[in-house]
Amino acid sequence: MIVKVCGMRLASNIREAETSGADWMGFIFYERSPRFVGTLPEYLPQHLQRVGVFVNSDYSYIINKVYQFRLDYVQLHGQESPELCRSLHQAGAGVIKAFALREPDDLKQTALYAPYCDWFLFDTPSEAYGGSGKRFDWKLLDSYEGPLPFLLSGGLSPESIESLSRFRNPWWQGIDLNSGFELHPGEKDIPRLKTFINLFKTLVL
Repeated sequence: MIVKVCGMRLASNIREAETSGADWMGFIFYERSPRFVGTLPEYLPQHLQRVGVFVNSDYSYIINKVYQFRLDYVQLHGQESPELCRSLHQAGAGVIKAFALREPDDLKQTALYAPYCDWFLFDTPSEAYGGSGKRFDWKLLDSYEGPLPFLLSGGLSPESIESLSRFRNPWWQGIDLNSGFELHPGEKDIPRLKTFINLFKTLVL
């Protein structure tokens, strides 16, 4: 199980979160987000995979951030096209395409993206493109038939551990943690994060 901690901004918080047991760390490059990373932090994780989160950005902006932050993955959280995913994949970037799920038919669009992505991420619909703190209906994923693994996102918090321990899907391979573990937007509560990740990996793996 992959644990991604997203919405990081502060060097000291990044350094602490690197010891939390997480596997990936996300940086948001969407200017309207309160977790927007406008400048390169003084410290970036050395032992975690780095993920850049973008919303309807163009190719040149994304590639610039890939090189500047030495990103392992780009996570596309808007209405990006399969063609953009293909271009980024051909450039050597790992690609995660996010989908906001309202109804089972929303899963049909994943087929167009699968050839050019490495992972999918399923999240709660939000005008802010994530960070809503709300959970979507996980039963919608009963009709997901692959072929890519996915991360589960949307409203996850310390109180989600029981629901996660019961959740089952053969394509589920990780979770995305953000607003449910914050002291302030962009600053994570490290003790709560560590406790949760340890418990999650004990109960779910």
